[in-house]
Amino acid sequence: MYRVMTIYGTRPEAIKMAPLVGELRRHEQIDPIVAVTGQHREMLDQVNALFGIEPTHDLDLMTPGATLAEITSKTILATSHLLQDVRPDVVVVQGDTTTVLAAALSAFYEKIPVVHLEAGLRTGNIYSPFPEEVNRRLTSPLASLHLAPTPTSKANLLREGIDEAAIPVTGNTVIDALQWTTTQPVTFTDPRVGEIVEAAKAGRKLLLVTSHRRESWGDRMTESMGAIRDLAVANPDVLVLLPMHRNPIVRDVIEPMLGPLANVTLTEPLEYHQFAHVLAASNVVLTDSGGVQEEAPSLGKPVLVMRDTTERPEAVEAGTVRLVGTDAEAIRGSVQRLFDDQEAYAEMANAVNPYGDGKAASRCVAAIGAMLGIGEREPDFSS
Repeated sequence: MYRVMTIYGTRPEAIKMAPLVGELRRHEQIDPIVAVTGQHREMLDQVNALFGIEPTHDLDLMTPGATLAEITSKTILATSHLLQDVRPDVVVVQGDTTTVLAAALSAFYEKIPVVHLEAGLRTGNIYSPFPEEVNRRLTSPLASLHLAPTPTSKANLLREGIDEAAIPVTGNTVIDALQWTTTQPVTFTDPRVGEIVEAAKAGRKLLLVTSHRRESWGDRMTESMGAIRDLAVANPDVLVLLPMHRNPIVRDVIEPMLGPLANVTLTEPLEYHQFAHVLAASNVVLTDSGGVQEEAPSLGKPVLVMRDTTERPEAVEAGTVRLVGTDAEAIRGSVQRLFDDQEAYAEMANAVNPYGDGKAASRCVAAIGAMLGIGEREPDFSS
């Protein structure tokens, strides 16, 4: 049996790792080992519970208010000790978090092959998103196998000199996770959210908003939240739902500006299961998140991205995602057009999703098996 250790620490990583862990469990010649760093403690635990994952090793490294340097150094030390004790045959990391870079570096130091799930995403700007762009760029040279979600991601890696033989195109496991999750019954912790979802199903427009990235903090967030306030006032029949990040830097902007409005509902962060069902009920999504740019198109939801760059250009090219930045006028105009112009809405809602078909985890595990010499790769994903 080959021991394959997955290491992750945040909710987005857990969501995208979960289908892979499930597929690894089904492989007769692989013993999966799940290690978590606890970078997002509560939200991480929620996702693991939803998918029936009980970590083999929980490093529990979360410290409130820790700096990036503190998180990185603690994670390197902890994962290094773990790898020295367990000695897996392969380490799998996902995406672009601090956990990814630290765990990949620890595995490299121990001369354990690294598999990078969701490899090859790039914006070309090391500060956007920050610090994720640098995390994923630095992880690539450490990896032996690059599980690229799309042909665009593969092309990015090829330009950086990565061997084409080490880059299967798999689709994104986030689509696997979303397709399964939206078929599961849901109970909303906050009854207001359940009422909003029912109202949306009955025909009321629902604008779903998420905003949390570091580069969005400060004046940029003030401007974008001002645009949402203006939209809510101008469209009293539209429901606006904004699950707030726990960071007080984010909340101190959002709550005073949007809290008093009758058609705006501010909530605590939603568990992934609940968020998936809200996403399915929404009409328009306004976000600075990365994963939402992949998830919403698979549900036929237009996405307006409050960023100047995106590492996910495929959906922009397909027409289901549009960059609007944080300029208030651009946000107001773009959202209002989707509310008012049925043709413009349909053009975005019906675009082809370039991110996956729900079979990415199977391709990923086949590629890992081929690397270990216990199987063959499946054909590359193509949208």
